[in-house]
Amino acid sequence: MKKPVVNKILLLNWGLLPILLSCNTKAPVSVTPSPNIVYIMADDLGYGDLSILGQKHFQTPNIDQLAREGMIFTQHYSGCTVCAPSRSSLMTGLHTGHTFIRGNKEIQPEGQHPLEAGAITMAELLKEAGYATGAFGKWGLGFPGSEGDPNNQGFDEFYGYNCQRMGHNYYPYYLWHNQEKIFLAGNEGKKTEEYGPEVIHKQALKFLEDNRSKPFFMYYPSIIPHAELFAPEEYMAKYRGKYLPEKVYSGIDDGPDYKVGGYGSQPESHAAFAAMVDYLDMQVGEIVAKLKELGIYENTLIIFTSDNGPHQEGGADPDYFDSNGIFRGYKRDLYEGGIHVPMMAVWPGSIKAGSTSNHVSAFWDVMPTITELAGVKLPENIDGISFLPTLLGSKEQTNHEYLYWEFHELGGRQAIRKNNWKLVRYNVLKADKTTTELYDLSTDIGETNNVAAQHPEVVKELLELMANARTPSDIFTFDSPTVIK
Repeated sequence: MKKPVVNKILLLNWGLLPILLSCNTKAPVSVTPSPNIVYIMADDLGYGDLSILGQKHFQTPNIDQLAREGMIFTQHYSGCTVCAPSRSSLMTGLHTGHTFIRGNKEIQPEGQHPLEAGAITMAELLKEAGYATGAFGKWGLGFPGSEGDPNNQGFDEFYGYNCQRMGHNYYPYYLWHNQEKIFLAGNEGKKTEEYGPEVIHKQALKFLEDNRSKPFFMYYPSIIPHAELFAPEEYMAKYRGKYLPEKVYSGIDDGPDYKVGGYGSQPESHAAFAAMVDYLDMQVGEIVAKLKELGIYENTLIIFTSDNGPHQEGGADPDYFDSNGIFRGYKRDLYEGGIHVPMMAVWPGSIKAGSTSNHVSAFWDVMPTITELAGVKLPENIDGISFLPTLLGSKEQTNHEYLYWEFHELGGRQAIRKNNWKLVRYNVLKADKTTTELYDLSTDIGETNNVAAQHPEVVKELLELMANARTPSDIFTFDSPTVIK
């Protein structure tokens, strides 16, 4: 694990961001009926991977422009620290103590354990309200044809990678269009002529064109910049030789795992990572340009975020790029670096341009937010709280009592945040190795100073909340988290 040394310059910027961007509370703004919704989610993009949030090695001008035209959320959290449970939390409005998918569980030959038929997703709710619904990118919540297939969870159209494992590869043999395999002739054998994100992106732009005259929800879960580290040559050429010494990664370039989950070799990992984020930024710019071309930008809410913190696979070098910014930890950690993600929202005329919010929110809040926006009744007993009042500048924002996460790998991990207190527990399934750490995020956002011994009463309160924050799952067993009394 990276030594938890806080970047003091970024910490200063993070603390001053509300002042620098200015956020004045005001009366709620009138809402246009049935606005379009575009939700763009990067894959393993760290908080520090955007130039507006501190990245110095390369620029992200289009994403930065979204931030300038809308609102940055400085305290937004992903659903989990890995892909599938984070996406399940987003879709269902439930945190990982309650949502259906609580871990990455593979299904052979392709796909992940599916959402149950009884799951209610925000796509289903929006579809019932008359929205056209489309998902373009990586799914990971149910193998093709299962109950969790995107077409069975509220999406009229899906184009992309159904399976997270297949989504490791940027020049795939095929992609899915609903229930049809679309074979990419340019990627047969060892050919690399059809870049998966480009193929998917064209279909997403077509969805916008096809649904310009009706309200729509476009979910855009990109696979960028998750390993493997591949980008088109046009983008590689922009960064080649700029980040020396390069990091060389020797991966899988032949055999049974080639293009079906194994990461390909990359002799220029630094250049490739910068090129990939640049490519994603270009795609965000093209989505915005298309909305403007169609004359519907003013009536569209755009949200940009990432599914969890930065990864270390496939040649990725988050320490070189300071991808986790001021935060400690990476993907698979429940420290801030694993779950504290960038988030910005734009809706011209409704969200104040150049604003920022310190409202503490998480993926499970997105469902109640956009369904409130669309005038849809929510299912009972979800964990999310709408942050629409914050988006619209209202003082009437309801806050969470606490936020909770669990992660079932690496001995089991749990975290809970209440106000500025954050309790982190590792090895919770191994009683003799369990650690309990307490941090005051108001003074220690880098989680460098464990103050559990100094605040036993806070530890006791948070452990009691943690013990009641979850319900058992027969599929994603996490049966015996240790409890310190």
